[in-house]
Amino acid sequence: MSDEEREDEMSTIEQDRTTDTLAADRPLSALDRCDSCGAQAYVRAVLGGSELLFCAHHANKHEAKLKPIAEAWHDESHKLNA
Repeated sequence: MSDEEREDEMSTIEQDRTTDTLAADRPLSALDRCDSCGAQAYVRAVLGGSELLFCAHHANKHEAKLKPIAEAWHDESHKLNA
């Protein structure tokens, strides 16, 4: 395998890993923490290929500005009332 083929293969693997990591429909777990305060995250916003995680409080605070420009808005805050 040539160096160029190896680089192409590595790029494809990196792209697949990034897509998997930022999958908007991946369920949030107790390990996912709010980027603002560190509480358990219930909302994932994907913007520019990056994800922001928010607790329900901070998601509500930023939703009006972020949701219209987000590539994905994954909200699991209904789990708080279950």
